[in-house]
Amino acid sequence: MFFEWSVLTIVSLLAIFLFVKMFYFKSITVKEQRSNEMMKLTLQEAEILIRKYQIQLQRALGNVDILSEELTKLRNELKVLKQRNSKHRLETERLNSKIKALESRIDALL
Repeated sequence: MFFEWSVLTIVSLLAIFLFVKMFYFKSITVKEQRSNEMMKLTLQEAEILIRKYQIQLQRALGNVDILSEELTKLRNELKVLKQRNSKHRLETERLNSKIKALESRIDALL
């Protein structure tokens, strides 16, 4: 009788212990699942942000390419304008020297 009660008590305590342990591990599993779901959502949001910034970067790089091409064109135009300016200066100096020569001839004739 004592043996039966002790076995029944041990089995009952073991069943209660295992029951409590089952709920404990079940709650841990639920927390892990929630944590995994939150992590998945966070990763999806991060992927969306990365895609968004990649697109912005590609646009910016495209804009930089366009601006660098325009800058190259403007530099070439500036070189051409500098050459024209130097030609005009030389021509102006030449014409001024002719004017001075003609003025000196006129003064000599007077």
